[in-house]
Amino acid sequence: MISTILIALHIFVSILLIISILLQPGKGGGMGALFGGGSSTLFGGRGAATLLSKITTVLAVLFMVLSVGIALTTKQETVSAGIESPVKQEAPASTSPVDQQDAVEAAPGSSE
Repeated sequence: MISTILIALHIFVSILLIISILLQPGKGGGMGALFGGGSSTLFGGRGAATLLSKITTVLAVLFMVLSVGIALTTKQETVSAGIESPVKQEAPASTSPVDQQDAVEAAPGSSE
């Protein structure tokens, strides 16, 4: 039950995280800045953190926390359900021709 709620919340946070990343502006020329003309450097100084970048950071942390939470609750549910250990199936008892003959003789209403 709780893992279902966490998964739904995880999907919602994932969609919001994707949207917040796509809404952020680019950092300039990208690879074009490396080959002349660009005033910004590849790993240049950062400006002031905008509201959108703070929202992205919070969503990323929430995404990671939810991922760990889902992993832990799913692990607990499978252990409590007994799903974690593989189920061993017993092989059917083989019957030899002698056993089959005894079963036919012991069957009611068999006349030979």
